[in-house]
Amino acid sequence: MQTATSPDAPQGVRQVAIGPERDGQRIDNALMTLLKGVPKSMIYRLLRTGQVRVNGKRAKPDTRLAAGDTLRIPPVRTAEKADDRAPAAGMVTAVADAIIFEDKHFLAIDKPAGIASHGGSGISHGAIELLRAARPNEHLELVHRLDRDTSGVLVFAKTRAGLTGLQAAIREGSVTKQYLCLMVGHPSKAKFNVNAPLLKSVLQGGERMVRVSDNGKPSLTFFQEMEQYPAARLMQATLGTGRTHQIRVHAAHIGHPLAGDPKYGDKEMNKLFKELGLQRMFLHASHMSFELDDRAYSFSAPLPDDLKSFLDVLAVKGKKIRRLQEYLLEKARTDLK
Repeated sequence: MQTATSPDAPQGVRQVAIGPERDGQRIDNALMTLLKGVPKSMIYRLLRTGQVRVNGKRAKPDTRLAAGDTLRIPPVRTAEKADDRAPAAGMVTAVADAIIFEDKHFLAIDKPAGIASHGGSGISHGAIELLRAARPNEHLELVHRLDRDTSGVLVFAKTRAGLTGLQAAIREGSVTKQYLCLMVGHPSKAKFNVNAPLLKSVLQGGERMVRVSDNGKPSLTFFQEMEQYPAARLMQATLGTGRTHQIRVHAAHIGHPLAGDPKYGDKEMNKLFKELGLQRMFLHASHMSFELDDRAYSFSAPLPDDLKSFLDVLAVKGKKIRRLQEYLLEKARTDLK
């Protein structure tokens, strides 16, 4: 894809030549990557008012781009000042060293905690920007997302076919996604599921919040106990659907929030776990598998050292902390009611 400004175009107008990597992509999705820092509402306003054009014609949000098209993008003031600084070399290396799989269609990494999936909202460089910096001559697209504090399997597409194929499989529910998480307290069963609709909302400050609501979208999570610890259980969570914050909200909904969760968690228990060394939310994307074009893909990432170390400490010292024991007893009484 190349960008050029025509001689007689108003200052700031861009004429973008669409390359094969965007062939078939919806124009609204393309604009979200081309206009970093611009709110979605503004992008849709530009489309609605006819300021964005393809080959000279007005475009709708669902217009599909084709290789060879010329995309007109009007002057737009971004919500944030663009950060043109190159990412820190150490961060680029950290993400490049985290690659666990690669073929002609996909690249998968074991994303370290603390690195966002993509830039924006005050974050200059996420995993996708860091990978592009490491491989400036390659085309890479983010297929799905992980929260900044969630570690584990994150997949990128190297081809348009890979991107659209895997995203379609995710929408169809034919992709297996499994996480390891630490639940506060002791769930009454070792294997169970939570089937509760989730409704997403955005607060005035722009913070995303999700809650269980009859007006929400159907959401299903399968939980299975893996290991037992004082006042907590290590669980495997398998997604039946893929809603925002699904595992976190479902865990909190049944009274056993994730350890270290700053948004939906138990503040008192989070303080106690932090004293034992837990510095982030205990959630790790451990496995992802799917089939595409008669090929089976399977990516796995082991529990990272910081979470393994915390479990070791919890196993030994957790028994000696009276407050953990009292919390455990109180949770047991609650479960019996």
